[in-house]
Amino acid sequence: MKRLLACLALCLGIAMPAHAERWEFRFAGKGEGTVVTADQAYDPAKGYGFEPGYLPGGDRPFLFSLKVPEGNYRVTVSLGDVKAPSRTSVKAESRRLMLQGIETRKGKFETRSFIVNVRDLSLPAPPQNAPGGTAVRINEREQGKLHWDDKLTLEFGDKAPRLAALSVESVDVPTIYLAGDSTVTDQPSEPGASWGQMFTSFLTPDIAVANHAESGETMKSFITGLRLDKVLSRMKAGDYLFIQFGHNDSKSAWPQTYVDPATTYPAYLRVFIAEAKRRGAVPVLVTSPHRRTFDAAGRITNSHGDYPDAVRRVAAEESVALVDLNAMSKDIYEALGPEISPRAFSNDGKDPTHHNNYGAWLMARAVVAGVAGTDLALKSHIRADLAPFDPKHPPGPDALMLPESPMRSNLVPRGN
Repeated sequence: MKRLLACLALCLGIAMPAHAERWEFRFAGKGEGTVVTADQAYDPAKGYGFEPGYLPGGDRPFLFSLKVPEGNYRVTVSLGDVKAPSRTSVKAESRRLMLQGIETRKGKFETRSFIVNVRDLSLPAPPQNAPGGTAVRINEREQGKLHWDDKLTLEFGDKAPRLAALSVESVDVPTIYLAGDSTVTDQPSEPGASWGQMFTSFLTPDIAVANHAESGETMKSFITGLRLDKVLSRMKAGDYLFIQFGHNDSKSAWPQTYVDPATTYPAYLRVFIAEAKRRGAVPVLVTSPHRRTFDAAGRITNSHGDYPDAVRRVAAEESVALVDLNAMSKDIYEALGPEISPRAFSNDGKDPTHHNNYGAWLMARAVVAGVAGTDLALKSHIRADLAPFDPKHPPGPDALMLPESPMRSNLVPRGN
């Protein structure tokens, strides 16, 4: 069958991923696939199973992992239960939202698909005597995290999460690479969250999001830590590179990575743009969201100085698409006001910079609205069923019915 599909793809001119693989699992009822019981913890020898400490049972969340090579994978889940109604939300890797609140009646099942990007630390070895490295230089907080291991991990949670069947298949689809800081990254633990890990849920299931952003990062450190090398090593024509830096780049107290908004900051932005274009990818500049700093009149004050304007200027000069999250976040915070807006931020609103699930969801929705206002072909990958979104009239905190993940941490993001 695989040989027949490959021949048909060749005749029709359809691109097939190298070493295409497919896995099928069955968790309940009849059907095809490897049977997995609820007590089956992840076994490195088998390469699949439930994560220890997060096995299914009752209505608690559970995590299932499958060992796979790095790449993009189409995941298809059958959600539901023969004996009872269910409500399931699905996240991937480090809490990337894929599906939200899928409900089924007793004996009914819903089948949904989405794309998950999986990566590891490895880099192609540089030629002899050439500079570079063979692995991304991650920080101590990233070690052992789900978004840097050799597995595809899925989290099933909500009021009554139920998984009946699962298939995973390697695919060749366009990829959106995210380069940025703590306001973009996949925050691995509650109560923090960032817009990059909510982004996929607003897109059609035929495009991948590879979130390489990390807390505390700057454009300079993204280069010296070989994170940009990692992105560029996988990037291909037709992909996208979203670039959002500024929160940490502007810190003059960090002399090794500080960049001036009039000179070095736009210069580094142009480096990222040029590297993407050189590979046939489409660069997109994103202005940093505001910090939640209100004046006496209830207006957001500018805590980013000249940096957002520098991004806008570079986007115009380089003819690059711009998503003005800085302007939209101002509208969102002011619309919510000083009383409600803290409910969009981490640490019960004590953190004025980093978001919780609701705030991250709002920022991601704003980014999608920004994309919709550009001429990017990426617009065709925005879900058609999304409700209209106006940053000046954002939905309130109770509009997002998203359960928290079981992973929690009291550590503040790097760079805070």
